[in-house]
Amino acid sequence: MAFLELFLTFFMIGAVTFGGGYAMLPMIQEQVGLRWGDLISQESLVNFVAVSESTPGPFAINMATYVGATVGGQQGGVLMSVLGSFCATMGVVLPSFIIILIVVKCYEKFKTNRIVKGCMTGLKPAVVGLIGGAVVSVVWTVFFPAGWTVSVFTDVSFYASLAIFVTMVILAFKKVHPIIIICLSAAVGIATGYLL
Repeated sequence: MAFLELFLTFFMIGAVTFGGGYAMLPMIQEQVGLRWGDLISQESLVNFVAVSESTPGPFAINMATYVGATVGGQQGGVLMSVLGSFCATMGVVLPSFIIILIVVKCYEKFKTNRIVKGCMTGLKPAVVGLIGGAVVSVVWTVFFPAGWTVSVFTDVSFYASLAIFVTMVILAFKKVHPIIIICLSAAVGIATGYLL
């Protein structure tokens, strides 16, 4: 039953979210929290984002696979983890696949339609808002895990997270190769994990 729920949850997320994986993140947080809040905490969701970003492939698919593996693994064993990954991944991919098949079939008819153009224009700011909400949520969880208190600024982990963030922004604007950024991030993350 958990596998059907995984499939249907991610099918619904994939069907109603436009704008890619980051736009899906707020809905994934909400739906996963509602259904498996005891299994997947807000902090582990941030870890899901980190793993999904550092593995090859689309963010939404990686995220669904990771959540599915975690939920399936709670059912018992590696086979259940693989089945959970499969159900969640198929759920998030299938709506896009179906929609693209329909759009390709009807593209010539919809291409110049005013209503379709208006919908696409209206979706752009909504997607920006969803991505912005996801960024704020992840930043809040990373930098202020215990909430907004003065003690946050005396904690070493706050400054380590801030240093990693600033380094990543600098490296992104300096046009450093992504592999170097990933390796550097992994080294800093491992070092701070052992030190903290």
